[in-house]
Amino acid sequence: MEPIKNATVYIVDDDSGVRDALAWLLRSRRLTSETFDSAEAFDARVSPPFSVQSPSCVLLDVRMAALSGLAMFEKLIAYGLLPTLPVIFLTGHADVPTAVDTVKRGAFDFFEKPFSDNALVDRIEQALGHSAAALALLSQSTSLQARLGGLTDRELDVMRLVVDGLPNKLVADQLDISVRTVEVHRARVFDKMDVKSAVELANLLRSL
Repeated sequence: MEPIKNATVYIVDDDSGVRDALAWLLRSRRLTSETFDSAEAFDARVSPPFSVQSPSCVLLDVRMAALSGLAMFEKLIAYGLLPTLPVIFLTGHADVPTAVDTVKRGAFDFFEKPFSDNALVDRIEQALGHSAAALALLSQSTSLQARLGGLTDRELDVMRLVVDGLPNKLVADQLDISVRTVEVHRARVFDKMDVKSAVELANLLRSL
């Protein structure tokens, strides 16, 4: 499997041996990583106004001094970084029930130490793919919001009725304007939203 371009794996673990081993493993699979010896250090890296710009994921140890991996996970949720920054927990045996609960709350996966290198890298690659897909959806949504923001109030009125399936005559009657004016606004809406038909427009808005 080809590595995802410009991807980054954040390794957060207070055990230097684990950090070094994971960084080496990722280098051997042509994956870039950044390491952090505490959740506090990682928090300083990703706290607002940080935003995920390229496919990324986090390998997060559950038990660390001071700020735990679980507390850091809550911060990532509060920062709105999921699902563009999927979290894979690294846990000890006693932490497994807690880790399972975090998966229900949005964590991507968890691995019990010691773990299989191949299985972990496979899952990391899947997490990076998940991040890439989430970033693509976010970009699409942002672009669509920008296009909607470029519509005038009257164009928005016409758009809503067109999407509801009303013909130009009924749109004109409801808005108390001429059919010709509706046609002009309709054409401008299609042009600004970069669509060719009312059906395409409706599908685009549904994706939002």
